[in-house]
Amino acid sequence: MADLKILFEKALDVRLKAYAPYSDFKVGAALLSSKGHIFTGANVENVSYPCGTCAEQSAIAAMVAAGEYEIEDMVVVADSKNLIAPCGACLQRIKEFADSKTKVHLADLTSIKKSLFIADLMPFAFHEDLKK
Repeated sequence: MADLKILFEKALDVRLKAYAPYSDFKVGAALLSSKGHIFTGANVENVSYPCGTCAEQSAIAAMVAAGEYEIEDMVVVADSKNLIAPCGACLQRIKEFADSKTKVHLADLTSIKKSLFIADLMPFAFHEDLKK
C-alpha cells in the first residue's frame, strides 16, 4: 500500500502538467485504488470555461480506464493561500467510487494539511439507495 507521502508527491508532480492558461490555477490529484495502484490527474481548462476537467475527475477517469472502481485515498494539491476542497461535482464523483473509509487529503505545495472522510465533505450525496 502506498503511503500518503507518495500520493502527495504524485499529486504535486502531476499538478505541474495541468493545462490552465486562463486561470493559471493548477491542481493535481492522486488517488490510491483499493487494489493498491496510484492514478493521477491534473485540471484541463478550455476557452469555453465550463467545459474544463477537474484534476479529481481526471484521476478517477484514469482509474476507471484501467478497470478499477474503488478509491481508498485521494490527495488534492493546489497553490492557494486557503486550502481547496474538491468542487461539489467532484465530491459526487469521488463518492461514486468510495466507501465509508475513503479519505480526501487536502494539501498545499508543502504538505497535506487536512484529511477528511468523503462523508464529512459530502454528507448528503446521491447514492444507490436513493434510486426507486
